[in-house]
Amino acid sequence: MREMVRGQRSRQRWSVAAGLCGLLLLGAAKERAQQPHVYSLQGDYWFTHDPSIAKDGGTYYVFATGKAPGGGQLPVRCSQDLIHWRMCGHVFDEIPQWIQKRSPGTKELWAPDISHSHGEYRLYYAYSLFGRNLSGIALATNKTLDPKSADYKWVDKGLVLESKEGDDFNAIDPNYAEDLEHHAWLSFGSFWTGIKMRALDASTGLLSKQDTTFYSLASRVKPEHPAPQKFDPEHPTLPPDWQAIEAPFIVSHEGYYYLFVSFDLCCRGTRSTYRTMVGRSRKITGPYVDKDGTSMLKSGGSLLLGPNRRWLGPGGESLLHQEDGSDLIVFHAYDAQTGRPALQISTIVWHDGWPVAALGDD
Repeated sequence: MREMVRGQRSRQRWSVAAGLCGLLLLGAAKERAQQPHVYSLQGDYWFTHDPSIAKDGGTYYVFATGKAPGGGQLPVRCSQDLIHWRMCGHVFDEIPQWIQKRSPGTKELWAPDISHSHGEYRLYYAYSLFGRNLSGIALATNKTLDPKSADYKWVDKGLVLESKEGDDFNAIDPNYAEDLEHHAWLSFGSFWTGIKMRALDASTGLLSKQDTTFYSLASRVKPEHPAPQKFDPEHPTLPPDWQAIEAPFIVSHEGYYYLFVSFDLCCRGTRSTYRTMVGRSRKITGPYVDKDGTSMLKSGGSLLLGPNRRWLGPGGESLLHQEDGSDLIVFHAYDAQTGRPALQISTIVWHDGWPVAALGDD
């Protein structure tokens, strides 16, 4: 009897141990599944600034700031698997004539934003000069992103919105978004008094004539104490330039709208201090707050992506919601040794109602 009881207890202990082991393995697998995945990119992914991503058929397309290799404006990179990338064209052969007349100093077009609405691909893009708000946002459309298609042709619709000296905003870094009622919106902005929004006519993609309100979404407030001369990543609440906020991007998720922005300074190689922040709101027009409840109109924002030893200045972000329900974020970051910018891609997972993404370390 003792041997039988001893055997039963042994089997019970083994069963309990096996069950605990199974739960631990299941928990570990679930934890791994809840961690963002960073793609190890190959091919033509270097020197990508302000990437915006879309998918047409089985191909992913990333649009970026500046000149394309070999000529042209707003280079386009393609991939079938999000890993292997190649140059596959550009949007314009040259800067449109109307922009050259309005802004003769413009040498590159900036910050393209690609989306699909009303049966067409809409590409909002910007022209400007560093440090000035003599800027404009324009719209180009295409029936397809496949350059091999007979329907492939970019049609420039011209100016959507501009800013001039004396305005308290800067008309660059556009992002098209639709709310849950399918109303269309354009968020934009860089420095000055921060991120703004205007209502659009959803059918045309141009400014609404009914709602002409300039909505304020996010801004940086001048700190009470002077910022240190040298940026300290351990104390990022005191940036070297307190006005530095740009690159808005808005997505909806489970009843909230999420506003992603870039704080601090880009485009400085190894001295770039960009970081990606996020807040959320029940309404697309705000108010947006961070995890601590601080308004994004008062410098609020929760850190999503910051620098590591391998990459600096992660920002200029855009997101893509995929057919399988998963979310991707694309952005640029700078090689910590050379300062060269490169495309970065991470999945987004959602923890307690907030996005989590990752920056690669290889």
